[in-house]
Amino acid sequence: MASKERRPLVANHLHTLPSGMHSDLKRPGLYLNVRSSGSRSWIFRYRDRVTGKLRDKGLGAFPAVTLAAARAETDKLRATLRAGTDPIQAKREADKAEKLAAAKARTFKDCRDIFIEAHKAGWRNAKHCQQWTNTLDTHAAKLLPLPVQAIDTGLVLGVLEPIWNTKTETATRVRQRIEAVLDWATARGYRTGENPARWRGHLANLLPDATKVKKVIPRAALPYPVMGAFWKELAAVDTLASKALRLQILSATRPSEATGAHWGEVDLRAKVWTIPGERMKAGKEHRVPLSGELVAMLEAMPHRNGWLFPGSGRKPGPLTIAATLKLLKELRPGLTAHGFRSTFRDWAADQTGYPRDVAEMALAHTIKDKSEAAYRRSDMLERRARLMQDWATYCGTIPVAADNVTPIRKRTGKAG
Repeated sequence: MASKERRPLVANHLHTLPSGMHSDLKRPGLYLNVRSSGSRSWIFRYRDRVTGKLRDKGLGAFPAVTLAAARAETDKLRATLRAGTDPIQAKREADKAEKLAAAKARTFKDCRDIFIEAHKAGWRNAKHCQQWTNTLDTHAAKLLPLPVQAIDTGLVLGVLEPIWNTKTETATRVRQRIEAVLDWATARGYRTGENPARWRGHLANLLPDATKVKKVIPRAALPYPVMGAFWKELAAVDTLASKALRLQILSATRPSEATGAHWGEVDLRAKVWTIPGERMKAGKEHRVPLSGELVAMLEAMPHRNGWLFPGSGRKPGPLTIAATLKLLKELRPGLTAHGFRSTFRDWAADQTGYPRDVAEMALAHTIKDKSEAAYRRSDMLERRARLMQDWATYCGTIPVAADNVTPIRKRTGKAG
């Protein structure tokens, strides 16, 4: 309750005041609230002009806030009231504006890092997170220290234009990642306005179509008619690199999928190698039928735990792709390991009667048509098993002449 004595507060006596509300006659509306615990705090009390109710605004604790400071703050608040503004509402709006200003001062790097942290659980592996970081560190370094609100079209173009015509695929990826970070920042209230990295209706009018400037350089692939001769040379090399490359070729998998194979993924009895989704490009588990030749090769290997092809480094891990590439360079300079997937695809199209879908599924290609993908339930394992056995048989056969290749019998009707 308020004190009965109405007199100006005196600084030297504030410590001795009993519990209660003590008004200051020199500053109407200023009170020192003394609680039974002995703590003291300043309050500015005024009447809301709209509701007519009394409202209390805290001014801080005594003695941290002195009598002089409390009176000075009261003068400001009374001036605010005279101007027709509610002090409490004004403080709330000021705090909100301050928080908004602080949020908008977040840098592009801050937003990039928080975006990655928020999304990494849904990405395939930690390597993808590192790729995000590295891409923007390398190509968008000038954006990183800037407030995310300040990123505009000119700054985005400054990042993209130097690499758009020479590193188009990389530039496209950089643009997409900048756009994603800026979209996230807008959703979180860190920036406002249109996304300056958006393509449709914006950068599409300022940069050439990526598909027209991108120079598609096919990976060097071995022509399938000479596959038999190459296979004979490869099989004669008794090393882990040779075995890893043979697994990759006969399974039509990607280099990293073959070198990173683990014994826990292989079922020799069922003749199936199951690659987990986290090791697949599409992030989806892929079952690979093993031909008789691959089963025989794997059964002849000495150990049956850990990596199929353990690396030779100090840290435990699989054989590196570099090891298979080194061997390939020795046997056929200019070829790429990934190119054998093209060799397989060309052979399947030209020399067999298997449906296109069977070959595409053997390559673990993603179905771009969402409607078709929704209806496809089977992974065609039995059909693919026959296809991969035919491929293994073909690889182990040396034609009489490369120009006189006898195709595998065209299958009539459905391929199984």
